[in-house]
Amino acid sequence: MQRTVFFISDGTAITTETLGHSLLTQFPNIEFTQERIPFVSDSGKARDAVLKINAACKMDGATAIVILSIVDKEARQIIKNSDAITLDLFADFIDTLEQALGVKRQATVGQVHSVANLERYEERMEATNYALSHDDGISLSYDHADLILVGISRSGKTPTCLYMGLHFGVKAANYPLTESDLEKQRLPTFLRRHKKKIIGLMIDADRLAQIRETRRPSSRYASLKNCHWEVDAAESLLRAEGTPILHTTHSSIEEIASRVLLQLGLQREMF
Repeated sequence: MQRTVFFISDGTAITTETLGHSLLTQFPNIEFTQERIPFVSDSGKARDAVLKINAACKMDGATAIVILSIVDKEARQIIKNSDAITLDLFADFIDTLEQALGVKRQATVGQVHSVANLERYEERMEATNYALSHDDGISLSYDHADLILVGISRSGKTPTCLYMGLHFGVKAANYPLTESDLEKQRLPTFLRRHKKKIIGLMIDADRLAQIRETRRPSSRYASLKNCHWEVDAAESLLRAEGTPILHTTHSSIEEIASRVLLQLGLQREMF
C-alpha cells in the first residue's frame, strides 16, 4: 500500500515534518511518499498546495494525508477543502492551550525557526563553530567545552557534536581514539583532566567495517579484523577509565544527542 503524505506549514515545516515522521513510524507496513511544502503563508500558496495534493490523490488512487501547521485561518481552510485527510496541529492544540492559559493566542507566522531572539541564535552559531573547531582532535583545549565525545573513527562523534551545537547551543568537542591510545589503554593526559565531561561512543564492529568500506575501500582501516580490534580495545579502555559508554549502532543522531545530554545532566532547550 502506498500513500502520499504532505507536511505543510507557513514556516520551514521542519517541526511539522518531525512530528509527522513520529506518527508515520507507527505504520511500518505502508509505503509513504513524503513531501514537505514550507512557507504556505497566504491563500494563493494554499491553492497551489491543493493542486499538488489533489494530483497525488488521483495518482495513488488513495486519499492523501496532510499534516498541517498554518496560522492563517483562510489558508488553513483552503487546504482542508482539498481531497486529503488533514491532521491540523494548530486546530487540535491551540484551543486547549488558550483555555488552559486563559489568554488568546497572538497569531504569528514562523516563530519556531526564526531569528527573533538574536542572542539565542548567536549562541547556536557559536556552539556550532565550537564543534567545528574542536572536531576530531583539531583543538585539544577543552576548558570551555560543555562535553567531549570520545571514540574510534566513524562512531558518530562529529555529526552528534554538530547536531547538539546547532539545535541545543551546546559546546561539544570530540576526540578520536588513536592506535597509540588503544595500545596504551589509557586516555591522554589532556583528556583525563576533563573526565566529568566525557562520554564514550561505541559501535558494532561489523557495522563499523561497512561504514569505513565506503570511505576507504579494501583498506586496513576498513578491514573487519581491524575494526574488531579497535572496538574491543576502545571498549576496554573506556571501561578501565570509568567513562560512560553509549552504543550508537542502531541509534539516530537525535537519539545519541538526547542520551548524551541526559547522561551528563545537561538541560538545554531545543532551538
